[in-house]
Amino acid sequence: MSRLEPIPLEALADEPRRIIEEGVADGTYATAIPLQIFAYRTQQLLETHDDRMAWGKGTLLGGRILELLRIRSAQLGQCQPCMQSRKHESISDDDVACLLAPGHSELTEQERLAVQFLDLLSADHHAIDAETYRELGEVFTAAQIIELGFSCAASMGLHRFIHTLDVFGTDAPVIPFSPDQVDTAHEGTMHEEATEAADA
Repeated sequence: MSRLEPIPLEALADEPRRIIEEGVADGTYATAIPLQIFAYRTQQLLETHDDRMAWGKGTLLGGRILELLRIRSAQLGQCQPCMQSRKHESISDDDVACLLAPGHSELTEQERLAVQFLDLLSADHHAIDAETYRELGEVFTAAQIIELGFSCAASMGLHRFIHTLDVFGTDAPVIPFSPDQVDTAHEGTMHEEATEAADA
């Protein structure tokens, strides 16, 4: 079980439960477990869902590149739930296999450079230099490069965080479910804020 025990569906408030149940039923989410954990902070679940619903809208990179980046980021971060899901109809098992061995792929030059950028940003961001941007500039506009950078940064952080939760783990939860853990702050946090407000 995850290190933070997922909130049982029956213990969720109506809106989080609706989002999770409908999202799993319609294939938006491959599994409910990460969302049941995110629901400890209702606002986080709502924001995550809003981001998911807006994913790919208005993209300059295209849905296929965004999905390749999402899957590669999940591979690098060892995020099991995200590695298993497919959110763009063009992605085949061969595409996913190629991401594991980028030099042996059938990716386009844009796709190859986008994945290479993600790999560098993840493993050694100091290696991203002027030549990297020259190469990107041959196949992407400046606007696309900005979208690429933000897309890579956002997915990397989320996948690494989900990995730390050990969503499909077999050990007992480190933090078991308790209703008083939902949408609350530790009492020490509230004391610090009250002290800061009084000092101001």
